[in-house]
Amino acid sequence: MKKTGEGLARALQRLQQDNVVLRAGIIESATYPDGESVAQVAFNNEYGTSSIPPRPFFRQTIRNNKAGWSLSVQNLLKSHDADTAPHLLGQHMQGQLVQTINGWSAPPNAPSTIAKKGFNAPLRDTMQMARAINYEVSSDES
Repeated sequence: MKKTGEGLARALQRLQQDNVVLRAGIIESATYPDGESVAQVAFNNEYGTSSIPPRPFFRQTIRNNKAGWSLSVQNLLKSHDADTAPHLLGQHMQGQLVQTINGWSAPPNAPSTIAKKGFNAPLRDTMQMARAINYEVSSDES
């Protein structure tokens, strides 16, 4: 279904009227096997702690892709309805966040962490954090 400029405007208006919200990131309920919060580990890595240097994977993903996300939603609405387009964009954002995690390399892990893990791959050990990346679309139609 190809949308005209008028159809695109209607779809954008519907998203705004329905107050559609797309969130992408770590799902709050995700935990490691020992019960530790994946979101807390991600936060500690994003901003750093006294023993972990900052690895701002989330902010980097946003900085590198936010302009494209605006264009993507417009392009998606040209060929998809207002219910489907946000989900497709969410999947795309999820993939970009996972790609950033999987490609992160600097700063490297500390020698003690490398010895414990057996390899140097910041943000990647069990891959639990990458698997916890997801998206949700909600709408307040009141």
